[in-house]
Amino acid sequence: MSKWFILLTTMVVILFASWKWLLLPAIEKSMNKVEPGKIAALSPEAKALHQSLLVGDLHADSFLWARDLRKRADYGHLDLPRAREGNLGIQVFTSVTKSPRGQNYQKNSSKAGDNITLLAIAQAWPVKAWGSLYERALYHAERVNALQQSAPDQIRIVKSAADLQEVLVARKQGGEVLAALLGTEGAHPLEGKIENIGHLYDAGFRVMGLQHFFDNELGGSLHGESGQGLSAFGREAVQEMERRSIVIDVAHSSEQVVREVLDIAERPVIVSHTGLQGACNSRRNISDELMKEIAGKGGLVGIGFWPGAVCDTSPKSIVKSIRYAIDTLGVDHVALGSDYDGSVKVAFDVSELGVLTAEMLRQGFTEEEIRKVMGENLRDFFLTQLPS
Repeated sequence: MSKWFILLTTMVVILFASWKWLLLPAIEKSMNKVEPGKIAALSPEAKALHQSLLVGDLHADSFLWARDLRKRADYGHLDLPRAREGNLGIQVFTSVTKSPRGQNYQKNSSKAGDNITLLAIAQAWPVKAWGSLYERALYHAERVNALQQSAPDQIRIVKSAADLQEVLVARKQGGEVLAALLGTEGAHPLEGKIENIGHLYDAGFRVMGLQHFFDNELGGSLHGESGQGLSAFGREAVQEMERRSIVIDVAHSSEQVVREVLDIAERPVIVSHTGLQGACNSRRNISDELMKEIAGKGGLVGIGFWPGAVCDTSPKSIVKSIRYAIDTLGVDHVALGSDYDGSVKVAFDVSELGVLTAEMLRQGFTEEEIRKVMGENLRDFFLTQLPS
């Protein structure tokens, strides 16, 4: 064996190790930040209450990244060890398949370059997923399935109300399994084909967002160029999602899309990760009046943890937004919608969710309000809305 071959092989190994152990973590560290600052220790009362709660969250993008979620990381926002530390019991994991270059809350073109394509190549996703949004969603579902197979005592994919009930029983008996629901961040993975709703359903998806940061085949985005409502395809897609008992998520949808969905939908919808304008006047948040209509039809609103949703990311500010949401929408319609691992900066990761319980106690929430917002509303919604 020549010394040149040995040298070349060594260089390839070094490059691969640098890419896997240095470059990929660096990419995520630049996107999913936790603000520096010490989170106060929980009081015995807050800690005991938090450990007694069922905690659930409507939106995390953790499977977008290359981390092994079985292992505790010192970056990013969510993995299974940290989820157990934070007593997380139910999590909706969303598949992000397209994100326009220069994404912002004002206006984005659907033709703008796509950040996820670069990420897919850098993270060595299957080649078929490099150019297909549909294949990207399937790949994310495959990753969740692989995690379940390797750690069945830690995570279980929930596809029906019966699945969720089984996980809840197991947790009451002392188990720590996390109930994972699969969702899409926008319905552009359908690629304009109504039959792909069925294919994604078969892959395990039970929540589908309609838009993300750009207009798509279904209609206008809150951050798109048109401001339009549902297209004919969008209406057909909403009806097919309802027929299959897929929960519709109108986070990122234009206000006109939300109105038209509420007009034609027979089942309640969610806004998985958001804030309310009356608490944080951000272009990311739709009007309080429209939020009231969503709640009035049995919907559920997840309050986010990042600046665009709540303006100030401190636990104190997040809980003030939760209080405003309860007072505006009713306590039964408010949940958590962190947007963990969604290329956002937050003040605490999933291991520290107890800070919200502690802050709610400080702000005078009743125990019933805390239990409902932290997870029981989410539990009851999905027990009712998932396929039976």
